[in-house]
Amino acid sequence: MEFANEPIFQWLAQFAYQPYMVYAGLVGMMLLSAFGLPLPEEVTLISVGILAFMGAHPDHFPPPFPGAPVVNVHTAAIVAFLAVFLSDFLIYGVGRVFGRKLLYHPRTQKMFSPNLMKRVEEWTHKYGAYACGIFRFTPGIRFPGHLACGMLHFPVWKFLLIDGLAAAISVPTQIYLLAHYGEPILNKLRQFKLVLFAVIGVVLIYFIVKKIREKILQKKNAAV
Repeated sequence: MEFANEPIFQWLAQFAYQPYMVYAGLVGMMLLSAFGLPLPEEVTLISVGILAFMGAHPDHFPPPFPGAPVVNVHTAAIVAFLAVFLSDFLIYGVGRVFGRKLLYHPRTQKMFSPNLMKRVEEWTHKYGAYACGIFRFTPGIRFPGHLACGMLHFPVWKFLLIDGLAAAISVPTQIYLLAHYGEPILNKLRQFKLVLFAVIGVVLIYFIVKKIREKILQKKNAAV
């Protein structure tokens, strides 16, 4: 592993031996992502998968002391699944309890444009309970999607079943993929890290510009 001695990977490897902090951070980030944090949960899952890979290769990423606890891929996958599943259900519950009045709450209108919420409602009406699974595989509209499922009072058991199956497919697989095939993936990241940083920068700029544009439109609409 030629990349193992690079400072960035050596710095990252220290967290592979702080499993409880990583698991707690994983739960926290999944909750924030579920509530609309403009950082895809895939970024967190991939990062945890990389840490599990590093912890499984102590020869290249040595522990701080013999017998140090390590990020375990199976534990991380279970924690991630439970965190995502429960976060989705929490959002669904909020929508079910408070109903459509949430759509008119100032904070909701600041977070999501009316056009986005309209599209989410159209999907829920078109696909019914299966929309739960579609939202799970669609970054950017998971929070308003699960909120809408609760507002429309989809049966609880259907939401849990469909969202649970979707989460079981999408969440642990990302961690296992990175944990078992981390070497070629990290090699590619090393080769194209400038491209990666550029992409991350473009994504961040996109989200910032989008938020600014939405605020300007909201001010114009309020002034009319």
